[in-house]
Formats: sequence, structure tokens, C-alpha cells
Amino acid sequence: MEQGYFFTGFPGFICNQLIREMLSKCYGNVYVLVLPAMAERAKSERHAIMQEFSLEDGQFRLIEGDITVPGLAISTVDMGELKEKVTHVFHLAAIYDLAVPKDAAFRVNVEGTRNVNEWVKGMKNIQRYTYFSTAYVAGKREGILYEDELVRPPGFKNYYEETKFEAEGLVEKMKAAVPVTIIRPGIVKGNSRTGETIKFDGPYFIMNFIDRLRFMPWLPRMGTSKAVVNLVPVDYIIEAAAFLTLLEKSAGRTYHLTDPKPYSVSEIYEMMLFELLNKKPKGTLPIGLAKAGLQLSTVRKYLGVEKEALDYFTWLGEFDCTQAQDDLKGSGIQCPDFKEGISSMADFYMKKKNEPTYRIKIV
Repeated sequence: MEQGYFFTGFPGFICNQLIREMLSKCYGNVYVLVLPAMAERAKSERHAIMQEFSLEDGQFRLIEGDITVPGLAISTVDMGELKEKVTHVFHLAAIYDLAVPKDAAFRVNVEGTRNVNEWVKGMKNIQRYTYFSTAYVAGKREGILYEDELVRPPGFKNYYEETKFEAEGLVEKMKAAVPVTIIRPGIVKGNSRTGETIKFDGPYFIMNFIDRLRFMPWLPRMGTSKAVVNLVPVDYIIEAAAFLTLLEKSAGRTYHLTDPKPYSVSEIYEMMLFELLNKKPKGTLPIGLAKAGLQLSTVRKYLGVEKEALDYFTWLGEFDCTQAQDDLKGSGIQCPDFKEGISSMADFYMKKKNEPTYRIKIV
């Protein structure tokens, strides 16, 4: 039968790039769930994709709805069509902010996923349910972390991690009834070739810190931890997720889409400092002192850094991605070396750093 691709999280950056990747791989009709408040932006992105792929009007439909409502608040008329025509569901909608409040995180990430799960069970011709989790469901567990594990950690660094863990647990239970593939990305950065992204969060907090203090004659290293930060470019996530979704043997599997050879916090910081300011670090700023400073809202806002980000500078976890690497063999898809993409990342940041749409609200 004709493929029908249903997406939550539109018109978000990862979602719209994934739609493009799926359309480039195989023909199908596209259905996207859109919050009413995002309708205008969604229409604009839909038009761009339709032009790019020469789609007819009926091949790409915007479906008004909300994952936090049972049944996704989809109209009866739309539900009738979706039940018959949807073959692949991609659930990307979530709150990804490290500083997200508890109630909002549980409402969207956990209850929203519960609602999507129940909705998926009503699809008559479902061939694959692809859920976007995060490698950081590991919480405060450390050491080597495996793809076939979903172990409750002793704690979480923030409510984002905790709610994604709870949500993934709900999706894991779906594997008994539906062909499920769970994608666990590392920390996503911009395109490895162009540097393109839509917001400066995650690793860009380090760039914010460096840029705001560029007036100083020198900048110190950030602590002495041997921790690594697993950064992966969005193009790798998109290409790998699309390929694995269409791979028959990936049903029932969970994948770490992480860098198999990640760099340490210190190495990443030094690369960014050199690219942005052509400088090398001198001395060391203790992480404890940095955390104390970021307890002050005025400091966080000035530096453009969420205090939760520093928790990843000392966390000693490493992601095993053997299953992902094995199943991607022969596809030509592999995670680019972070060092190879740092120049384009820094160039894009410098071009867009003063544009408000790329800034994260720091409180």
C-alpha cells in the first residue's frame, strides 16, 4: 500500500529535516500534527517542502491537534483518514529544554507520549513507530551505557532527563504490540557541513560564554574533569533515523545515535575558543565556582548559559553504540568527527548570534 508518514513535532527543525529525508528515500503522503499556535509557521514550512519535492496539495496535510490531549485532539473526520492511511509514525514532539519546569515536562514529555502511544494502537496499517528519546535517559548513571538497557538511575540531572526516561519506558512496553524503533540521540548540534541550526542551546552555551567574555585578555579552562560530551550533528541523526526506520530488522531495537569517538569537555572548549577567538585557554576555572556564579540570574542571562548545562561537564558516562553502528553498515551513514565540523559550527554561530530567534530565554 501507499506509505503514509505521520509526524509530531512539526514545524521543528529536526522534524522538518526528517520529513525531507523520508521523502528523498521513498514516496509517501505526509501528515503532521500541528498546535494551533504554530499554524502560520507550519504553513510556511509545508509550502517550502512541497515546492522542494514538487508535491501536490493532498500529499502533505496539516492536522490540527495536541499531544497533551487524549486522542491528540484530532477531529473525527481526520481520524477516519489517518486510521486507514498512516503506516509510519514519528514521535518527536517534546520539551527539550534542560531547565524545563517539572509540571510542563511531565505533561508534554510523559503524558503526551502516553497519548501518542494509545493513538498509534488505533492505526490499522502501522508498519513502524519511531520514537525520539535521548541517550541521556541514563540520568546520573555512569560508566559504559548500552543500547539494550533502560535502567532507572540513582537520579537525574534535570526534569528533561527524568521525563524522557519515563516516556521511553512507556514506548518500550509498546514493542510487544507494535513494530517500534527507539532513537536515542546524543546532544544535537547543527549540520556538520553548513553549521545550520535553529537555536543556540546545548553546546552553544559554551560558545555564548566565550563570546560574551571575548573582551578578556585570556580565558581559563572549565574545570579539570575527564568527562566527555557526546555531540552529534543533526544531519547524522536525520540520515540514520530515516534509514533505521525503513530497516526491517530494526523493529524492536533501540539505538544510541551518538559519537563513537567523542571528545572531552576540555578538548571541545579549546576547539571552540580557538575557532571563535583564535586563543588558547590559560589557567583553570573550578566547576564549583562556575556553578556558584550561575546560581545568579543576572550572571546566567549575561553569559547566555543555563546552570543545568554544567552538570554535563563532570558526568562520567559513555554511550556504547555498537548496535547502531552494526545496523548502519553498508549505508554510508556514519557520525562525522566533531573536529571536522567545528569551523562551520563557529561560522554559523558568528553570523546568527545577534538574531533573537536563535537565542534561548535564560531565566
